[in-house]
Amino acid sequence: MLGDISLGDTAGGDRPNRRALILVENLSVPFDRRVWQECTTLRDAGWRVDVICPQGSKRDTEAEAEIDGVRIHRYPLRAATGGPAGYLREYGSALWHTARLVREVGPVHVVHACNPPDLLFLPARWLTRRGARFVFDQHDLVPELYLSRFDRGKDLLYRGVCALERMTYRAADIVIATNESYRDVAVSRGGKRPEDVFVVRSAPAVDRFQPVAPEPELKRGKSHLLCYLGVMGPQDGVDYALRALAKLRDELGRTDWHAVFVGSGDAFDAMVELAGRLGLSDQVQFTGRIPDADLVRYLSTADVCLSPDPRNPLNDVSTMNKVLEYMAMGRPIVSFDLREARVSAGDAAVYAPANDEAAFAKLITELLDDPEKRARMGEIGRERISGPLSWRNSQAALLAAYAAACRGRAAVSAGGPGRKRRRPLR
Repeated sequence: MLGDISLGDTAGGDRPNRRALILVENLSVPFDRRVWQECTTLRDAGWRVDVICPQGSKRDTEAEAEIDGVRIHRYPLRAATGGPAGYLREYGSALWHTARLVREVGPVHVVHACNPPDLLFLPARWLTRRGARFVFDQHDLVPELYLSRFDRGKDLLYRGVCALERMTYRAADIVIATNESYRDVAVSRGGKRPEDVFVVRSAPAVDRFQPVAPEPELKRGKSHLLCYLGVMGPQDGVDYALRALAKLRDELGRTDWHAVFVGSGDAFDAMVELAGRLGLSDQVQFTGRIPDADLVRYLSTADVCLSPDPRNPLNDVSTMNKVLEYMAMGRPIVSFDLREARVSAGDAAVYAPANDEAAFAKLITELLDDPEKRARMGEIGRERISGPLSWRNSQAALLAAYAAACRGRAAVSAGGPGRKRRRPLR
């Protein structure tokens, strides 16, 4: 059973020099919290860990860094704007840089690719042809992401991303899924054997989310604070939250609240504009990305947290990091009724019918009027994060996945660019 596996047992304690290379395109590291937790888990289990990822714009800007024993190799990348053409340019640049850095890092025992995009199996081939095992860490279902983000239907590009997903599954020795819904897709659509798919749930770093004393001044003179935390993209539902807040004010007559939206994304400017059109500028504050200490201040003061992701092909089966982070802070949540939202939050959230903004607003006002229920929900969330949804359980699953990947594998041949001799990597 996973719960009985110690970190050392699954790392191959008799092979202390095993090397892993983690490929990431979506975020810089260690800003990508899930990837960083995976890195440190592997490091603590005796692995030598390298990461290839893009540089950040305001943090993680160095091309090379070694942080807490993890070696990070970063490349410059301009994030996509606009439609699919922008992503094609972004991904082309990322693949070129990743392939270049893969050869600099040299042979490893495991190459671990985190999507999106479902293209990283291509630069990983240089390593798998030299004996590395390929672990596919599926953070997103890219076909569902395409449908949910671009509203173009099942066109030629959709068929292309489906083909890339199939090729990634085919290349993978082991698949890591973020929840049971993704695991089902890997088995049914990806054709993977159930024993080759491991669920490694994302979980907040508990030391990052330690409540502090509430600060009433953050409520801007109102009785209550509402908080949204997360990415602001077209599929993330910030527009649903804003329209629900307008209904909270106009239809339910509630003006005793201030709302803060923490985070950024390619829909950020559009959401600020929408708040202005709805007449919410005086009651809604957009902070952009903020330091952890400020984030904790807002969450510690919040009375209700918002998870407005609408039901679409991606959101219904995805685990939302913000829901887990709200729970770690003991905050009650209002969410739309999504399959995986219920799996994660349980009774730590109340659920409006999918995409029903009026019902979402009504649930906010019900929680604002019931402090005892808010307290109970917050306690339920903390218990779930410290129990069944804790990162300790995910650590065991991650290391079991690596053990399965390495089981019975011969030594990897070494010899990166510029080396004259090849010898086993031990």
